[in-house]
This record gives sequence, structure tokens and C-alpha cells, in this order.
Amino acid sequence: MSKRKTKSLIALTVTAAVAATALASAQAPKQAEAANGQAKNVILFVGDGMGNAARNAIRLATVGESGELAMDAMPFAGLVHTSSTSPVTDSAASATAYASGVKTYNGAIGMDANKKSVKTILEYAKDAGKSTGIVTTSQVTDATGAAFGAHVTDRKLQSDIALQFLTKSKVDVILGGGEDFWYPAGDAGSFQDEPVEDPEEKSKGTQGNLVNKAKALGYSYAKSKTELQNAKGTKLLGLFANEEMFQANPEGEGDLYNPVVSLTEMTKKAISTLSTNKKGFFLVVEEEGTDEMAHSNNAKLTIKAGQELDKAVQTAKDFAKKNPDTLVLVLADHETGGLSIEPVDESDESGDAISKEDGPFAIAGTKDSFFVDWTTSGHTAVDIPVTAMGTGSALFTGVYENTAIFTKLVQAMGLKINK
Repeated sequence: MSKRKTKSLIALTVTAAVAATALASAQAPKQAEAANGQAKNVILFVGDGMGNAARNAIRLATVGESGELAMDAMPFAGLVHTSSTSPVTDSAASATAYASGVKTYNGAIGMDANKKSVKTILEYAKDAGKSTGIVTTSQVTDATGAAFGAHVTDRKLQSDIALQFLTKSKVDVILGGGEDFWYPAGDAGSFQDEPVEDPEEKSKGTQGNLVNKAKALGYSYAKSKTELQNAKGTKLLGLFANEEMFQANPEGEGDLYNPVVSLTEMTKKAISTLSTNKKGFFLVVEEEGTDEMAHSNNAKLTIKAGQELDKAVQTAKDFAKKNPDTLVLVLADHETGGLSIEPVDESDESGDAISKEDGPFAIAGTKDSFFVDWTTSGHTAVDIPVTAMGTGSALFTGVYENTAIFTKLVQAMGLKINK
């Protein structure tokens, strides 16, 4: 590879702060009028574990150096600090910061550092008469979505979270995986216990048959793509896997990303269902694969999951263009893997485990390639980028704490809060 191309690839690691500042400065004046005002609808995308380098890897593999992902082609950008009460957050504490505006301990769901329940932006939206939804390729009761609609001291209490979705926060649309936490042990539900791809997956609910409870409360229930497409009504529960809607493992060791219902399909159905409410809606959409695959240092499927997230983002953008009182945000809860993008350099392709470089991956539209390198199988404390479009999007420029996401969402939606 030439020195020019090597320098071009290395330049891709420039921090999101520089990119965010330049983008905001260039776009803000002509977009400010449209980006202010009050958002009737909010669609918040969380690429779990998707730091700036991951977004760049997804971009290079999808649209090349000069192309733009749907998640990047937005007029406003910012940079978010990710710490919890610890320097390195987990998804539960990070999502609680976004949802409720408080720093808390890792593992907390809708609780502050003193284990006191804190009201969420989803619950405030519900109080304002809006419909609400949670969509994810993880368990619907996993940390990110849970922190917007439940209050428990430990993220592991997933059946408790499911029950609270139905009876406390009363989330209108709930779509994703995690059927195992909705059925008691011994009742396999629609997805068999101990499947070949992961024998550890089996029903383990602690709150009785919550699918039946959801039906009794007026939810339509879907367990397949066809059933989701045909589902009617304003309250919808869809569970499409025992746990996550994929299998996260190192490359070639049982790794699989092929959800029976795509994130885009779930997002489309959620938007079409929630948008019947004339007062608007608040929807959280999470792609979990970008995190779980990074935990396994699996760059191939980290990128694939990110590409699926980007397709879902485009669906939301299409809706927002027809409904300009909609705010669309894309961010992450934290970075996973210490991912970096490196040039192809035969003298550097060495090591094993997390020190072994991953690739090469083709740069779309060129003959060039790049490698991905990892520094950990866990989370890191680096800042993450946020991009935004639509009503209220100008609020999300700058560099700020994760707790500010809550404050900015409240302002964008014009909600009244009592903290």
C-alpha cells in the first residue's frame, strides 16, 4: 500500500470531537430554524458498544471513504462522555443516564446511586399522552431498553422488568428477543429450550406466564415475521428468539447474525403502530449485535450488525422527512473492544487472541482494504458520537455528559418534569 493510502487510513481515526465540531459549524446556521421547536415524535437509536472507530469501520465497509451512512448523514453531531459512577460504564448505567439524567452504579436499571427509583423520559412521554416503544435485537428486557421502562436494582431481574413493562410503564410496543424471561421454567413457549446453537438457552421466567398476561392486557402477540406483519392494534408484543436474536461468538465458532425478523422490519412496524397516536410517540431502537460481537472481537459481524442498524436508521429518517416534527438520534451507550482501524501492513499482522488483527475488510468501491485491531474484550471509557436530525436536533451539538441526553430530550419534547 502506498504511503498516501496508509496516511489516508490512519486519518480515519481522527477523534469524533473534531468531526462533530466541523459538522455542527458547517450545518448549524442553515438547519437551526428547522431543528428548533418541539418534537412530537422521538426515535432514539442505540448502537450498543458502537464507538467512533466502529462507525468508521461500518462506513468504510459499506459506502467507502467518501460515502455517508444514514446514521452519519445528519446535520448535527456531538460527543458524549460515558462514565457511570465508575470510569467505565455498563449498558444499564449508561441507559439510565440517558433515560433519567442521573449517574448510577453499573447494573442499575432506572435507579440512582442510592438505589432510589428515578423516572424515565419514556414515562414522562407516556404521562404527556404519547405512545411508547422499545425495539431491540437483544432480549427486550436487557439493560438498554429496560432502563427506559423499568426500575430494578439489578439488570439480571429480567422477568421483573418484563412485568413492569406491562403493568407499570405500560410500554405500547415491545419487539425483540428474550422469550425465555416471559415463560416460567419448564414452559418452552414458541422457541424450544436448549437449542443446538446454544443449549444454555431455556425458559427461566420468575413471574409466571407473562405472554398470557400481555394478551389479557390487550397486547397483540407475534412470534414470527408473518405474525408481526399481520398484527393489529395499538399495543404489540413480539418475541422472536430465546434470548438475543443472534449468536455472539468469535469468527468461525458458532457466530451467527441472521435475526428471524430484521431490525428494520421491527422498526417499521413500531413506527407504523405508534404513529397512529395524534399526540406522538417515543421509541427506543437498539442494535445489540454491535456490542456482543465486539465482546467476541468479531469484526465481521460487528460490521454486519452496524449495517443492519444503519438500514433501520434510514427507515426512521424516511418517516421524519414526511413528519418534520420528528427527532431522530443515533448514539451508543459506550464503546466495546477498544476497536481501532489500521492499514494493511504485513509486518504488523501478528499476535493471538485480542492482539491478533482482524481482517482484511474491503473498502467499498475501491481495491483497498483495512484491518481491525482490538485492545480488550470489554468496554472502554472513550467518548461516543451522537448524530441528530429533525425537530430539536440542534440541542445535541457540543461535548457533554451522558446525563445531558435526558435534559436535551426533555427540552426537545417540551415535557414537564418533576424531579
